[in-house]
Amino acid sequence: MHSILRSRLARLLAPLCLGLALAGAALAADDYPSKPTRIVVPYPPGGFNDTLARTVGDRLSKTWKQSVVVDNRPGGNTVLGNGIVAKSAPDGYTILVTPLPFSALPSLYGAKLPYDALKDFTPLVWAGSTQNALVVRNDLGINNVRELIAYARQNPGKLNFGSTGSGSSNHLSMELFMSMTGVKLTHVPYKGSAPAVLAMLSGEIDVLFDNVPNVVQQIKAGKLKPLAVTGATRTALLPETPTVMEAGVPGYEVTVWFGMQMPAGTPKAVVDRANQDIVRILRDPEVVKLFRDQGVEVVASSPEAFSDLVQREVRKWTKVVTDANVRIE
Repeated sequence: MHSILRSRLARLLAPLCLGLALAGAALAADDYPSKPTRIVVPYPPGGFNDTLARTVGDRLSKTWKQSVVVDNRPGGNTVLGNGIVAKSAPDGYTILVTPLPFSALPSLYGAKLPYDALKDFTPLVWAGSTQNALVVRNDLGINNVRELIAYARQNPGKLNFGSTGSGSSNHLSMELFMSMTGVKLTHVPYKGSAPAVLAMLSGEIDVLFDNVPNVVQQIKAGKLKPLAVTGATRTALLPETPTVMEAGVPGYEVTVWFGMQMPAGTPKAVVDRANQDIVRILRDPEVVKLFRDQGVEVVASSPEAFSDLVQREVRKWTKVVTDANVRIE
């Protein structure tokens, strides 16, 4: 008898609870933002992820009339910073800067990952995209992608390729390249772009995929030889350099994207408000030029478009990592 009464009472109260929840979310959105916001960057200061956070944070603080603090939390291949945000309150006051490697971490770490990449975050905005450039040492005697493939096939494992760390966008770019061409190069990870480029210049490594802005000056100075870029179209920074697809690997494409997320459960009204304000900032001509000068094209998407991208990228890189049997080094 009591269970029947409880069931009836629950049915009667359900609409009221839902109404109160919706009213609470609306109230939260009306008051938002009413206190300081933190933007977590899972990298040390410097680099575009940090630039994105500080550019948006500085302008948001003026728009919102509230403090917006950039919190650099490097460590564990970005897992530390990601995990902090995953466990934060879903109230709109914690934002995570999220680049491409985020989508490869589930397959790289498996059950050891302390969060669910698709369930523990709410995509906020796809901020912008760039490309990686495939470069080789000038004295290597390789002039294009076909020659690289031919040499690597004849000398499996002899060529060393650098990266900014296991699971980084440039590491994943090479894993996809090797998977699609059937070649084998030896991975040498470094702690960032600068030491990887220096290693190439000193002859420690032979080949490198790296963000175009990180190598464009060395290319223009004649110190590195570009073979291709990873996007679907050529980049304005290196207009004479073909895409990997044009250079002989049909279907190859890597877009190096940068976005922002909030903890799962953040009210949609709050997400939409933050998205609108961040999109307005990203589309400001001054910001567009600032990013373009660094080789990054502004996207400024809706939350839904960024959610779709993250899900596609998780599927893509799960296959690449699994097929290549990539391990964190």
